[in-house]
Amino acid sequence: MLDDTDLKITYSESDTKGRYGASIAGVMSQAELTISKVSAKLVIADHTYVPDELRGRGLAQALAMQLVADARERGQRIVPLCPFLRSYAEKHREELADVIQW
Repeated sequence: MLDDTDLKITYSESDTKGRYGASIAGVMSQAELTISKVSAKLVIADHTYVPDELRGRGLAQALAMQLVADARERGQRIVPLCPFLRSYAEKHREELADVIQW
């Protein structure tokens, strides 16, 4: 698993899309989780990608946790279209019930 001091998560957005990027010190590649904004209160988690050299370090989970934290802060619901996020949400159904829109 990843040491938090090595992890950096960034967020960028446009009017209709958002992108979380996760990087670790010393590695050029980035993992990503992308969203589509349906409304101010609803987003769709579209896609999660982790390059081979970053797999197995917990970056996808870190991105999912950041998306959930941000959605809670903004009062949003998340539609987990992305297979990774759907699986993550199913495993944590009770604790994510306030933010996941099935």
